[in-house]
Formats: sequence, structure tokens, C-alpha cells
Amino acid sequence: MKILMVSYEVYPLAKVGGLADVVGSLPEYLVKRGIDVQIVMPYHRIVDKKAEYIEKTDLILHTNELKQKYTFEVYRTHLKAGNVPVFLLKNDELIDSDDVYGGHDLGLQALAFSDAVFQLSKSLNPDIVHCNDWQTGMIPVFIKTYSGDAMPRTLLTIHNLGYQGTFDEYYFELSNLPEQYWEKGYLSTGGMLNFLKSGIVFSDFVSTVSPTYADEIKTEEYGMGLNVLLSGLGDRLVGIINGIDYVEYNPETDKRIPANFSLEDLTGKKDCKVSLQKELGLPARKSAVVGLISRLVDQKGLDILAEAAEDLLSNDLQLVVLGTGEERYEKLFKELAEKYPEKVSANILFDINLAQKIYAGSDMFLMPSKYEPCGLGQMFAMRYGTVPVVRFTGGLKDTVKEFNSNNGTGNGFGFYAYSSLELKKAVERALITYNSDNWITVVKNAMKTDCSWENSAGEYEKLYKKIIESERRPVDA
Repeated sequence: MKILMVSYEVYPLAKVGGLADVVGSLPEYLVKRGIDVQIVMPYHRIVDKKAEYIEKTDLILHTNELKQKYTFEVYRTHLKAGNVPVFLLKNDELIDSDDVYGGHDLGLQALAFSDAVFQLSKSLNPDIVHCNDWQTGMIPVFIKTYSGDAMPRTLLTIHNLGYQGTFDEYYFELSNLPEQYWEKGYLSTGGMLNFLKSGIVFSDFVSTVSPTYADEIKTEEYGMGLNVLLSGLGDRLVGIINGIDYVEYNPETDKRIPANFSLEDLTGKKDCKVSLQKELGLPARKSAVVGLISRLVDQKGLDILAEAAEDLLSNDLQLVVLGTGEERYEKLFKELAEKYPEKVSANILFDINLAQKIYAGSDMFLMPSKYEPCGLGQMFAMRYGTVPVVRFTGGLKDTVKEFNSNNGTGNGFGFYAYSSLELKKAVERALITYNSDNWITVVKNAMKTDCSWENSAGEYEKLYKKIIESERRPVDA
């Protein structure tokens, strides 16, 4: 079975969010199952700083379907884990930013990249082209429109339905696709070309990154205007929870944290906490350290956290924040740090090494998300014995279970109703447990939670087989 996986970001070559972690680690576990995996991504400028080596191939790709023709040089590197080949498509005119999702014209960039990937797929001849997020949404359209009977099957994975890639009708004209696609609404929403919708309509199967989120996006509340289309997919919409790399993220061997520790010996975790407090200028006391690593945006539940902040800080805890985002939230945490210098550390930046120290050194990890397709933060936290406090939505609901002090089950704390009051109650339940003999139990339960890729890779293998064995899905908006 040959899979061509397409993504705009792949760890460690280029990383902005969780998508990079997924595409950077899942292929290794698929290879272990005997699946032939190759990856294709844009040749971002940052790749030069991250790749161990890059070689230029003799392959030149010409976009054949767009109105205007573009040329991509093909370079090659690999992921060390699994020795997975990675093809880098280079066009400096289109991929012209230091930012992964930058560029003077993102719509044209994604269209041309998608056309080039379609041309590459003809040479690689995969069984399935596995696309990820809106930037790759036009690939299934080109495949199904121009491949004929020899076409590969297609799978589109939605990592966050909130990002759909909408552009004005001019970009449909650039695509040179049949006019009937626009007339029938296959590719558009609200008079705009919608890359993600296009991928959903033309893919054979669609997946998303947790079973609960797959159900949620069929509803008007979470469907972002595409709920009717998604509901119509039936069993062709599948939710598979993401995993994390248990070799990369291992508290027993991780060199990025001050002290190593294990389920059997948690001594090093205490050292990590003290070290974190000292590094961030917080008093090294027994207070519960609550970590928050996030994009500082509404989706992450920061509006209700803002409402609850003063009440939460009246408790014996220290809040450590890492992330960037909306100015109002950056300002909020800076002001809280000024007002409560012994209780709040606001780190308004992106720092992978500090993130590891927070995962290892915190007692609790806060994720009060309005919606969360999967979430990796809670998985990293539990791997390092840091107890998640979450809103039960999407992947957070699938991975975190409320701790029950009566029978010692559960690996965290959470709430359902999206309100500052319910968030406050969940944190306070966690604090009560933190100050009891039950805390060590919930910490160990968290560490025992299996969030590795082993199980999820098996689910992807089943899905790939199902896609190959199923009839091709007809185009139907």
C-alpha cells in the first residue's frame, strides 16, 4: 500500500501548529506496519535551517491545469524516524515568505502547489493521496477531474474546520476548472472559492482528528457552515484521534527538561517544577503550578478564562502562560503578571524549549477550549505527569476523563457548559485533589494514558484499506 501524504508543515522541517507534529510522526508508525509512505510539502525557506540534508532531484514539475503555468523544482530530504522520503516543491516566486503560511498570494500559492502535487502523483503512482487541511483541498479536485480511471483514491483530513481557505471568484477562474463546478456550488460558499469545501466534495473519504469532533462538525454549532455537507458523507466521514511521538516526548530521556523522571520515580518532576519557578521568577513554593500553552485566541477559551482570572488567582496557585495571539489577551496576561508577580508568569512568545519545561514542571495544564478538534497539549501534559483541566469537547473529551476520588479512576478534570463559572469549578476541584492524598493517583493515571501513535496508526491502516476497497465516491455537493 502506497500513501502520498501532503501537508504544508511537517516537523521538524517546518512547524506552526499540531499539523506538523502529526505529519512528522504518524508516517513512522505507518512504516512499521509495512505501509509505503512518502510526503510532499512546499519548500519553505525555514526548511534550509531544519533539514539535515537536502538534495536536488532531476524532476521538474509544470502546472498543467491552471490558466497560468508555473514551474516547481523538486528537492528531496527525509524524516529520520522511519526514513520517510519528503519531497520539497520549490518555486521562489510563489513561496516567498519566511513564514510557513505567508506569501504575497496564498490563494495562488495553494492552487499552484496543488496542481504540482497532482502532476507529481502521476510519477509516484500512490494508492491514496492523503491531503491535510485547506491548502491541499484542490488536489482531490484536480485528481478526480483529470485522472481518468487510473486515478488514486483521496483522503482529506480536517485538522480544524475553522480554517477553510476562502478566496474570491477570481481564483476559481485561475484554476481553469470546469464552469459547471461553480454553477453547481461544488467549490464555493457565499460566492467565494472555498478550498476546504472543494476537498470535502471531491475526496473519496474525509477524516478528522478525533471521533467526538467528527460528530460535532455535523452540527450547526460546530459545522462552520459545512455541517449539512459533512452530515451527508455518512460513513465516509471518520474520526481518528491523533497521537504523539513517545520517543520524542519521553520524561525518562528528554534532554530539554532539567531532570528526568518516570512513572515509578517522580522525584525529577519536583525538580522540574522548582527549576521552572526559578527560571520564570516565581517563588519556589508548593502552590499548584498551572500551565497554559496556547494560541491566545477565543477558540482556546480565553474569553471565559479572562472572566474567571481574578477569581482563580484568589486560590493558592501560580499561572504560567506561553503563547502569542490576539493583542487583548497578550495584554491581559501581561497585566496579570504585573499585578500578581508571585502568581503569574506571562511569556508572550513561541519557545519550544520553554514549552517542554512547562509540560514537565507544571502540576496542571489548562485547556478550556470553545472547540478543540483534537488537542495535543493535553497529551504532552499527561505524558509528563501534568494533570489536564479541560472543557470536554472534541479530542479533549476523547482523551481526558474526570477523576473519581471514590474509585481512583480518571486522568484529569473538566466541564461541559462553556462558562467562566464552570471553568472555575473545574479548577477548584483539581485544587482540592491537589491538596489531598489522591493527587499522586491522578498524576499516575495521566501518565498511564496511552496517547501514542500505535493505536491511531492502526486505525489509519484500517481506513486506508477501506478507502481502497470502497467504490469511488461520486462528486455531489
